[in-house]
Amino acid sequence: MTTVDATAAARLKRPSWKDPRLLVGILLVLASVAGVISLVGSADTTTEVYAARDAIAVGEMLTEDNVVRAKVRLGDTEQQYITVEGGLPEGVVAVQRIGKDQLVPRQSLGAVDALDRKPVAVTVQEALPSQAIAGTRVDVWVALPDAKNGFSEPKLLLPGAEVAEITSGSTALGSSRSTVLMVLVSDRQMPELLGAQANQAKISVVWNPGGAAS
Repeated sequence: MTTVDATAAARLKRPSWKDPRLLVGILLVLASVAGVISLVGSADTTTEVYAARDAIAVGEMLTEDNVVRAKVRLGDTEQQYITVEGGLPEGVVAVQRIGKDQLVPRQSLGAVDALDRKPVAVTVQEALPSQAIAGTRVDVWVALPDAKNGFSEPKLLLPGAEVAEITSGSTALGSSRSTVLMVLVSDRQMPELLGAQANQAKISVVWNPGGAAS
């Protein structure tokens, strides 16, 4: 056999399992397949968490009645939400408003003792802008009765108060319409607001687009 024939025969020889090039090739194929499986598996991983069935107001207790289950992809943020696997925590209330269909974040829940704001009804006669809805913030101004001028100069009492709820009302005779806002008030602000209401102050509400609270 000539040298050329021997070289050609060597090239056509079936590779052995001990051939390092074959082993390297197999390892590369297996690594590629494993990577694809891992990528597809991570893309399909979902977590079942709780979401608000309707808006959950501050102070409202979290129960099976006001939440629904939702499957979502959370990745590294899973620990920030209440999962179905972990179950609903007992005896907790919303310390921040949770909007309808919003996932329930852990930081929005706490014990009743942790509530630093309480809802207070404020009645206003003026029409509110359409932007003033539950969850937004408003500035509450009060003008105390004045024997000379009817009312004193308005004073900003609650800057950036969060609105918990809005309902329409009317006077006893039904001759005029009014709006009742449930605004969240801190304990330190409470005496002055309740005092103004007790003295029949005129209360005005202005939408605060910046949402700046005191």
